[in-house]
Amino acid sequence: MFLATGLAVIRRAGWIALLALTLAACASGPELTEGDAEHTAAPTATPAEPAPEPMPAETMPAEPAAPEPEFHPAAPERYVVREGDTLWSIANTFLRDPWHWPEIWLANPQIPNPHLIYPGDVLSIHHVDGELRVMVDGGPRVLPVERLSPRIRVEALDDVETLPISTLQPFMFRPRVVDEATLEQAPYIVAAHDERVIYGPGDRVYLRHAPDAERYDLYHVVRRDRALTDPDTGEELGIATLPIAEAEIVRGGEIATALLRTGDREAIRGDRLLPFDDEPDLLFDIGRPPADLEGTVILLFDAISQIGSLQAAVINRGKRDGVRNGQVFATWEAGRTARDPISRNRNELIELPEEEIGTMMVFRTFDKVAYALVLHSTHPIREGYKVRHP
Repeated sequence: MFLATGLAVIRRAGWIALLALTLAACASGPELTEGDAEHTAAPTATPAEPAPEPMPAETMPAEPAAPEPEFHPAAPERYVVREGDTLWSIANTFLRDPWHWPEIWLANPQIPNPHLIYPGDVLSIHHVDGELRVMVDGGPRVLPVERLSPRIRVEALDDVETLPISTLQPFMFRPRVVDEATLEQAPYIVAAHDERVIYGPGDRVYLRHAPDAERYDLYHVVRRDRALTDPDTGEELGIATLPIAEAEIVRGGEIATALLRTGDREAIRGDRLLPFDDEPDLLFDIGRPPADLEGTVILLFDAISQIGSLQAAVINRGKRDGVRNGQVFATWEAGRTARDPISRNRNELIELPEEEIGTMMVFRTFDKVAYALVLHSTHPIREGYKVRHP
């Protein structure tokens, strides 16, 4: 879940795993009464039969112990939340593995909305029952108190790289994947008010095949990018489009008139118009994809051969595969081939192993594909690279 001003930290109940309970039972034989003891015969000297050997009990493999949260050695004792911080960047400040943030978060019942973090809040590390926890214990929402604790050192930290939620806004509503029939039947630009061949915001353009368009209707202007195909099965996954502009209908009719509003690039004749879809929710939970899910980068958004941090890509997995907004995938670089310098066969090539090079987060999901934003990457990401459970 990303943090903006007043953004919810996390729904802790969704992160905590259930603990397994084991039950032990014991049984005892029936007790003899005093009357029964008097009538009990003395034991005879018959040889005792050997007791049957116990059957070996089936043993279940022990569940692997869940890893414990591990703090950074240089984690600050106090951290002041700033505008533009995200939950992911704050968790990275304190923990080696940010996924353990729900396990160390401690709500302060003495402040309003203890499960929310605001700019100006002071996050501090506390010892609770012998374990380290982080909570809000300073800032404008907390009454001033004198906190007595030993201090080892005080040093300034370099600015932590953050991912403000505004970074997502250029991507959140514009990427569209449609089927071939929908794109072919969509209205398209045939000309403009003058004889120019490219158009921008403020220009009036004429549309054809828009019989249902009425005044004030809003449309996305898009351009066909590429047909998407699953590299594993050959299935056609849809048509990816490039966002061009927004258009508002000013006059309907057989040849409708539209006014171009904000735009990402120049519009041209033949660009299609798709109706506005529901505005996506900018606030979603950060999570992991299904454990056994693997996908492939099949398209680089608005790029030629490679992308890096804060750029987008399309993967060949979507809603039908269990992909949801907010899921974070690990990105794996395909292993290249190298020539063995020692082998007797000078032309022998060996395939090098894959390498994990970054992470990307899904922000727009369709039925068969999804768009993901690269959160960080140590090497350029290209088509054909794999994405997996981190």
